[in-house]
Amino acid sequence: MKGKDKQREVSSWADIKNRVYGVKGTERRDNLDREFESFKIGLELKKAREARHLTQQELGEIIDKKRTYISRVENDGSNLTLKTLFDIVEKGLGGKVKISIEL
Repeated sequence: MKGKDKQREVSSWADIKNRVYGVKGTERRDNLDREFESFKIGLELKKAREARHLTQQELGEIIDKKRTYISRVENDGSNLTLKTLFDIVEKGLGGKVKISIEL
């Protein structure tokens, strides 16, 4: 009986998010989802920088930003302007930015 009770206690990540942050469309959940997307952007930028064998300092020098700013962007992309995103990706990393909007 205890084994079955434990199985019922296990929840999926989606269930936990719904229970703790609310369902999609609620303010708290939407904030969580936005923060997560910003975090993913930072990780993608860090991964791309490392693939180009650049330090944060070197990337910052290319786009005229401080190393500490590059670090903040990589750890939390939420305060990133589109201009800076384009500068990092195109001028700093030699890539292209593609943005899509879902309605």
